[in-house]
Amino acid sequence: VAEPFALVAVPAAMEAREPLRDLRGALRAVLARIREGEPGEGREPFELPRFWDALGQTFKVTSQEATKLSLAFSRLPLTSAEDCQKLSEDVQNAILAVATVYYWLPKGQGTTLRKTVRDATTEVVEGMIQLTETILSAPLESLSQEQLISTGGVWEACEQVSSLPRGEYFKCRTTEIGHAAVVSALATCLGVVKDALEEMEHAVAEGQDPYSDIMEDEELGFRGNRDTYWSEADRKVLSPCMGLMKASKACLKKVLGVVKAYGKADSPQQITQLDDLADIANEISPSVDELALSMYPPMNQLAVRLNAAKLASVLKKVLEVTKASHVCPTSEEGWVQFLTGAVDHNMNKIKNFTQGQL
Repeated sequence: VAEPFALVAVPAAMEAREPLRDLRGALRAVLARIREGEPGEGREPFELPRFWDALGQTFKVTSQEATKLSLAFSRLPLTSAEDCQKLSEDVQNAILAVATVYYWLPKGQGTTLRKTVRDATTEVVEGMIQLTETILSAPLESLSQEQLISTGGVWEACEQVSSLPRGEYFKCRTTEIGHAAVVSALATCLGVVKDALEEMEHAVAEGQDPYSDIMEDEELGFRGNRDTYWSEADRKVLSPCMGLMKASKACLKKVLGVVKAYGKADSPQQITQLDDLADIANEISPSVDELALSMYPPMNQLAVRLNAAKLASVLKKVLEVTKASHVCPTSEEGWVQFLTGAVDHNMNKIKNFTQGQL
């Protein structure tokens, strides 16, 4: 008796999941609108505390709906088509509420803050899409490891709302939140660059040629595999490259300091300047990473030269934007000039050492 029942139950269970396919399509459409669209100014006065409270509440509800959806498809009895439809509608409504609150955030709050909130919102929607796809592809009524991971992914995405750079909104003005977002973005970049610099310093310290005290091979004319260590010519290039990486760290540290000290978001011009600064500074960490990766043996000196030139260009742009903005009074121009000179000095040395690669 059990076997015929199982044969009947499988198609029934598959049919019960059909609303999830519609849900997946709806969530993908919401995700596309969030990625492509821009928040409007809205008709009502923007209230920051209300915005953060609402965003936090919608993220919380979404997390709860993800849990209910996952549990419904992890145990017997089989979930009915009606129950699946209700679960799907609840999930869709939760996601639509998240998107709606995101659209409350006006353009006047600055692109950096809006990008931060948009990224958090898209991560929640992407997580829910992943969970839906996992349930659709999983064996009937069984809780797979993939489903556990996907559910946890939604939870984690929803929990990050508490760490968004909202500032102490109960103590500060609405305009200061855009400033807090830029500070957070710069601090994140600085952390990444610090890590990259420390890793490279460790590699250089540990990367001595293990065969430096051995004579050259009489037959081959050179020592073993140079892929595992830097040659003397490579080490000459390493020094100014490390100088550029240190200049990157110093640049971000200084920019972060002046943004904290002098940054304001009282006018559209000030908000735009902060956003421009965050945008260009955000290019430093990937440029540092690209340079660092090309520095490891076996070193391609031409690639190093090109990556160093890219990083130098980004750094000089950051310094130019900083100097031209309201965060850099005359008293702060000295370090801008000094770091500009340091970037040029190290880049010129890299060019000299790699001249033969052109």
